[in-house]
Amino acid sequence: MILQATVTKYIPTNAYIYADNETKHGFLIDPGAQAGKLLELIREKDLTIEAILLTHGHFDHIGAVNELQAVLQIPVYMGEKGMLYAENPVWNLSSQTEDPIVLKDVTYLADHAVIALKEKPSFQMELLDLPGHTADGVIYYTKEDGAAFVGDSIFQGSYGRTDMYGGDEEALLRGIRERILTLPDDTLLLSGHSAPTTPAEERGRSWYLV
Repeated sequence: MILQATVTKYIPTNAYIYADNETKHGFLIDPGAQAGKLLELIREKDLTIEAILLTHGHFDHIGAVNELQAVLQIPVYMGEKGMLYAENPVWNLSSQTEDPIVLKDVTYLADHAVIALKEKPSFQMELLDLPGHTADGVIYYTKEDGAAFVGDSIFQGSYGRTDMYGGDEEALLRGIRERILTLPDDTLLLSGHSAPTTPAEERGRSWYLV
């Protein structure tokens, strides 16, 4: 089960729930704002969220983390360079808003880490490093359900900005070519700010060709 909810405080962002249909346990990905809206969706679907997963540390993807973590009492996972953003409102860009964000209770995971449900360990995703939009960028891939939560690495018809702290366009394009466009053609690419797309749809874009 994949649920998408657009949450907005300063920037509309796609938050996702990826949950097991049988146990109704799952993960919450990139809760950027509106904790109440996300908690209501969780209650409405009778879900148990076991962890929050972050694709990167920009404020519009982490804005509701502290409130949700306080209510749900669950771990938060990021890529291994996530501390650069989690604990620094300048790098996570929240210093430019009225609500500077600092995340303290975060577990940082290395490339190829597998995140599994405690309730059903066979239900899992693989974390893949994909820096470039940010230094800490990752995607979460489930081969079983043919989906990848790609944050702001790639969008339908475009790719993420690289002109902010830790950005690197060369690294981003290389990561997209090597880690996203090599996924099976029909893999659902679920991004932070666009409609879903697939590797097959994006592979022919001129900016990915070398």
